[in-house]
Amino acid sequence: MRRLAHRITLGLGLAMAALPVGAQEFRYLGLGRIMINDAFAGTYDRWQTGSAAVSLTFGPEWTGTLPTMPGQVIELRFLAQVIAPDNLRRPHPLDRPYANAVSFGLHTHFDLQGIEIAAGGDLVITGDQTGLHRFQSELHDVIGVPGPAPATRAAGIGNGLHPTAVIEAGHSFDFGEARIRPFVEGRYGVETLIRAGFDLTLGTFGTGTLMVRDPVSGHRYRAAGQAAPGLSLIFGGDIAHVADSVFLPGPRYGTEDRMRLRVGFNWQGRRAAVYYGLSWLTPEFSSQPEGQVVGALRLDYAF
Repeated sequence: MRRLAHRITLGLGLAMAALPVGAQEFRYLGLGRIMINDAFAGTYDRWQTGSAAVSLTFGPEWTGTLPTMPGQVIELRFLAQVIAPDNLRRPHPLDRPYANAVSFGLHTHFDLQGIEIAAGGDLVITGDQTGLHRFQSELHDVIGVPGPAPATRAAGIGNGLHPTAVIEAGHSFDFGEARIRPFVEGRYGVETLIRAGFDLTLGTFGTGTLMVRDPVSGHRYRAAGQAAPGLSLIFGGDIAHVADSVFLPGPRYGTEDRMRLRVGFNWQGRRAAVYYGLSWLTPEFSSQPEGQVVGALRLDYAF
C-alpha cells in the first residue's frame, strides 16, 4: 500500500505540474466533506452501508463563480466506500458481494458558455488492500455487532486498480430564493453509466460556492467559497442506466437501472453549519429485494 500511495501522490503531482502557467499562483481554496451511512437513516447495515468523501480545492482565487477555462479550479478528491451484503456473517448466495473501495482523483471545474462542467479522473482501489475491512471490523467490535466474516471477504471483490473518468454538466436556473439545476453525468471505469437528474434548492445553500456531488447518495456539498447564513431545503433526484460495474460482476449479478431521490436540510450560521439529508436508492442488482435509505451528514465549525 505504501508503494501504491507513493505512485498516486507522484501522479497527482505530475498532473498539477502540467497545469497552465497560472497554476504557479495556486492557493488553497477550501475543504469539502460529507459522510454517508445507512445508520444515519436508522436502517440496516447493508448494501451501500457507508462512505466518506473529501475534496481539497485549489486555484488562484475563488470569486464566487466558476472560471471560464479548465485547470483554473482544481479539486483533489478522495472517497472511501464500504458495500456489503445484508448479512456479513452468512450472506445469501444471491446477495451482492462484499466490497471495499478507496479512490483518489483529480478534477477541474469551469463554466462552458453557461454550462457548469466538472470533469476529471479517479484511480479506484478495491479489495482488502484498502484496509477498510479492518476499520469496519474494529468499528463493529466497538458497537458490539459482528463484522465481516473471513469467508464473506474471500468471496468479495478482490484487489484491483480501476482508472475511472467522470464528467458532469449542469445549468442553474434562478427564481429568487429558489434554484433548479438539471444535470447529466457520465462515468467510465469501475462503474460505467450515464445519469440525468436535477437539484432544487429553496434558500441560500450553494450560492457563490463551489459545489461537489457525492457519488453514492447524490447529495452536493460545499468545497470552496463562503456560505451565506440561513436555512435551506434541498430536493433532488436522478436516474442512471448502468452498463457495467466491477462491484456487480456478471453474469451472476445483473445490474439494474438506478434511481435516487433525496432531500436535505442545511443550516448555516456565522461560525457553524449543519447539513443532514436522506437518499432513497432503488435496487442496484437484479436479486436485491428492495431499495434502501441512507443518510448524509456534514458538520462544520470555524474555530
